[in-house]
Amino acid sequence: MKFSATKPAALALIAALCLPAATVSAQTAGAPAADQQIDVYGQLPTSFEGLEDGPDINGVISARRGPQVQVRSEDGTMTEVNVAAITTVKSRGGFLGLGRTELDRGSLMNGLPVQIETKRWEGGLIAESISFKGSDLARVAMIRDATGQRFGENEAAIAENAAATEALRGRFGDIDQYNIKDTTNVYFDTGKWNLGTNARAELCGAALQANSLDNALLLVVGYTDSVGDPDYNQELSEKRAGRVVNFLQQECDWEPWRMLTPTGMSESDPLADNTTAEGRAQNRRVSVNILVSKALDGMDNDPQASAAY
Repeated sequence: MKFSATKPAALALIAALCLPAATVSAQTAGAPAADQQIDVYGQLPTSFEGLEDGPDINGVISARRGPQVQVRSEDGTMTEVNVAAITTVKSRGGFLGLGRTELDRGSLMNGLPVQIETKRWEGGLIAESISFKGSDLARVAMIRDATGQRFGENEAAIAENAAATEALRGRFGDIDQYNIKDTTNVYFDTGKWNLGTNARAELCGAALQANSLDNALLLVVGYTDSVGDPDYNQELSEKRAGRVVNFLQQECDWEPWRMLTPTGMSESDPLADNTTAEGRAQNRRVSVNILVSKALDGMDNDPQASAAY
């Protein structure tokens, strides 16, 4: 609930709370004109029955405030939408290969691209359904979790470079504002997670490219083809990602605190057709993504912009 009332209007406010209406406007006798308006916003509706259709909204979640999400459209328009218990939140294509489609409201994280069907309610909008790609949810969740974890790991190294770490923490505080600058894929034999000679060279090349960007992070994601047991494939994808992370840190001199937590995506997001041998070979991979904050992208070549940080 949201209340706006002045001290002389306290009795009217208490009376308003006893009314069942979702929104109440009251006036207090003798109070100045500026003190007469009292707005009381009640509970969100428990049914969409009788509500007029609102606009469909496509964009990226940029903020969460209580039961509301703020969505930024491609043209920069910001729209606030209420999310109620009756709002359907669903993923297209499942999440992390688990095949779930019905998700809770906690899945609506900053940076998540969404499609929202709305109804009009009390002069605003309420979401009837919110949908998004499972792969988008996985990416945003990984960035969120890894951003929170990476400063808790490798405490000794972080302590030795505290000033740089704190600066980087501030720069990457808004985790929904990343650009993927480049992606390097390395490939694996069936059931294996060892790295070949070509893969080793490509990984160090990716680290060298990322190291030229002061603000770059690496996000490592492992995948499998569709052959085999799902549980085994999940474990295999995690082993592949972990092997690549170890190699990047041990052999390519990539700092651990510039590495987001690796994850395995099993057979999700295939690059090619799993019904052919050639396609399966392309899907047995680890993707190394170079991420840079959108707010800082391009600043490495701009001395004046870099000096501001």
